[in-house]
Amino acid sequence: MSKTLLSRIKPLSNCKPTSSSSCPSSFPPTPRIKRLVNETIQILNTHKDYQHSLDTCFYDEEETHVSEIAHFVFDRLHDVELGLKFFDWLAKQPERCSSRNGYVWSSFLKLLARFRVFSEIELVLNDMKLENVKPTHEALSVVVRAYADSGQVDQALDMYYYFIRLYDCGPDVFAFNSLLALLVNCKKIEIARKLYDEMCKREYIADNYSTCIVAKGLCKEGKVEEARKLIEERFGEQCVPNIVFYNTLIDGYCKRGDVESANKLFRELKRKGFVPTLETYGAMVNGFCKEGNFKAIDRLLKEMKEMGLKVNVRFYNNIIDAKYKHVFKVEALETVRWMIESGCDPDIVTYNTLISGSCRDGKVQEASQLLEQAMKSGLGPNKFSYTPLMHAYCKQGDYVRASGLLIEMTERGIKPDLVAYGALIHGLVAIGEVDVAVTIRDKMMERGVLPDAGIYNVIMNGLCKKGRFPAARNLLAEMLDYKVPPDAFVYATLVDGFIRSGDLNEAKHLFETIENSMDPGVVGYNAMIKGCCKFGLMKDAMLCVKGMVEKHHAPDAFTYSTIIDGYVKQHDLDGALMMFGEMVKKKCKPNVVTYTALINGFCRIGDSDRAEKIFKEMQFCDLVPNVVTYTIIIGSFCKQGRLAKAASYFELMLTNNCIPNDVTFNYLVNGFTNSAPNAVSNSESEESNKSIFLDFFGRMMSDGWSCTAAAYDSILICLCRHGMVKTALQLHRKMTSKGFLQDPASFAALIYGVCLEGRSKDWKSIIPCNLNEQELQIALKYSQCLDQYLPQGMAPEASLSLQTLVEDHKSQKQKVGSQKVSAR
Repeated sequence: MSKTLLSRIKPLSNCKPTSSSSCPSSFPPTPRIKRLVNETIQILNTHKDYQHSLDTCFYDEEETHVSEIAHFVFDRLHDVELGLKFFDWLAKQPERCSSRNGYVWSSFLKLLARFRVFSEIELVLNDMKLENVKPTHEALSVVVRAYADSGQVDQALDMYYYFIRLYDCGPDVFAFNSLLALLVNCKKIEIARKLYDEMCKREYIADNYSTCIVAKGLCKEGKVEEARKLIEERFGEQCVPNIVFYNTLIDGYCKRGDVESANKLFRELKRKGFVPTLETYGAMVNGFCKEGNFKAIDRLLKEMKEMGLKVNVRFYNNIIDAKYKHVFKVEALETVRWMIESGCDPDIVTYNTLISGSCRDGKVQEASQLLEQAMKSGLGPNKFSYTPLMHAYCKQGDYVRASGLLIEMTERGIKPDLVAYGALIHGLVAIGEVDVAVTIRDKMMERGVLPDAGIYNVIMNGLCKKGRFPAARNLLAEMLDYKVPPDAFVYATLVDGFIRSGDLNEAKHLFETIENSMDPGVVGYNAMIKGCCKFGLMKDAMLCVKGMVEKHHAPDAFTYSTIIDGYVKQHDLDGALMMFGEMVKKKCKPNVVTYTALINGFCRIGDSDRAEKIFKEMQFCDLVPNVVTYTIIIGSFCKQGRLAKAASYFELMLTNNCIPNDVTFNYLVNGFTNSAPNAVSNSESEESNKSIFLDFFGRMMSDGWSCTAAAYDSILICLCRHGMVKTALQLHRKMTSKGFLQDPASFAALIYGVCLEGRSKDWKSIIPCNLNEQELQIALKYSQCLDQYLPQGMAPEASLSLQTLVEDHKSQKQKVGSQKVSAR
């Protein structure tokens, strides 16, 4: 409907604005009016030439004018197009002035509001202002509610204030409540509270629902006490306290984390005779979930069942999610069975939470079973079902399965999003499969999903670590072509890439460019500091720190650790210690890398005792030494010929489940090979009396083994003793490639380790055996020595297996001998 059409619809010149007090809708229509209304609606619905038909219908109606029935027609129409047609026809009727004319406009406004034709509403209201026609209170209330229910907060507020100016009161309570609810949902709680207070001052009837809406809004902002005061002020007036108010306040306290206050209200409502509802229990359960108070949750669940309230799936989902967040042990498959037995079928959110939790705990097989079970239950998996599994498979190095899940998602009609692709790409890069990650990136772009700066950064980082810096630079050009703005992390990766490729000048140039255009952030400064330290430019590194501070970035543990390590590598231990003191002074907590760098510094100057002191201080701070820490200190003791100490730290390393690497092994083998044969036996340290390594090394040296073979075999024995059979087998293969053939001691060690893992029946498929009877006898002797280190109550399966092998050899030898005698 155009404004031109509206301009034709005018009341007669003598018409005066009408009040809402005498709205004809409040009076029942006469039979004659009912008939005319029905005929009019039928004509509008069925007659193509509706204008002529309406003219004919009302031609002989001298007693009843069309303006008397128009508002009834608009109120009964269920099609806004018919309303527009009827309004168009009305505009052409030259009627006498009627006080009902304003109600015709108002009824038309209500029709437009019902169908949310807001552009026409504005035109009608403007024309009514021009013609000095006042809409009814009811019509304007309907318009306010229409704007509010449609989420048009500014227009709803404008209409509300227009209402106040026009009638000096507010719209009806339904429109008012819709407006309050919209303001609260839009987080305009201050305005909502202001309107509520104004209506209360005007003695406008704000009902329970009005009060509850404002109270909920205050609770959302954490102003629970203010909400409580608001409700209490309404008690005794026209707001009667009920369970809804209690639920609102309890939920507010729980969301704020004040479960104690919520619990007090919970007990109060029961004392006052109110019966808690599902919403009451839901709020309390959520509150206890935040605290991790699962005993209280169990009590509430039991209480609910006693009251006959069915615990729905949302309760269980919140509880399961809370258990994972509070690091409680969750048996996923058992949880599903428990829910079903309790009469509540898990939904896809339940399965997704359990899948994600199982993946975080490294239980990928269990997560896969859960996904399969969800599909068998008729539930449709979504991206939240697949993404954690994809990431978990990538972490395990099984990118084939991860890629398979991506394909499965697509086949099921689930469009992988940025997060799903990102999980797969991140996982692929983490295991070194950068080319596959690039392929996945290409596929996602083909399917219309544009990578963000985070995905580009991950791939660029992977390429830089592979030494493929030109490819990483090309990705930056691609980012700019696709108008994906690089962030500080991307630039930090490129700076690091230049440094890895040995081009410090380019790294500096890029860093200066970044500094001039954006804040490099802590990550960017740390990348540059790392480069300066790598090239021994400690003054430049300290200048970077100064620039970092000037940009209001506090140096972090990485910053300090990098500089400490840089000073150590420049043989400036005093500089390293000074920086460590500065770190502690600034209350920046040293980490494993920090302490490892200091340990390395003292080891470099041959002060192993001070290094050992730093090592103990590190453990006192609840920091777990890593393979680099242990290897440095083991290497230092080996170089100094303090082999008992080296062996002690090696065994401590294994006890703490830290897997050694080839550098660790080389230090030990070289140390025990290059020292005098009696270096170990002369050791009077306490470590030599309880060391498995030294025990077996000494035995083997006495039995005529070479120092190198004895050292390697002692390492194998220690690895197997501590359950690191996989690492032992890898080392044994490397020994063989270096020309160390399988000997009785290494054979005994490997069988011992396999049996300790509970695979005594499978050892023949894992460890090849090419020993003769005499060598097997020696292996049995070493195995029996190892039996003393078996866990209490465990059978000596390795020795029993070796005993069987020896007897089999004897039996076979006797059989061959008998056959030779028979042949003679």
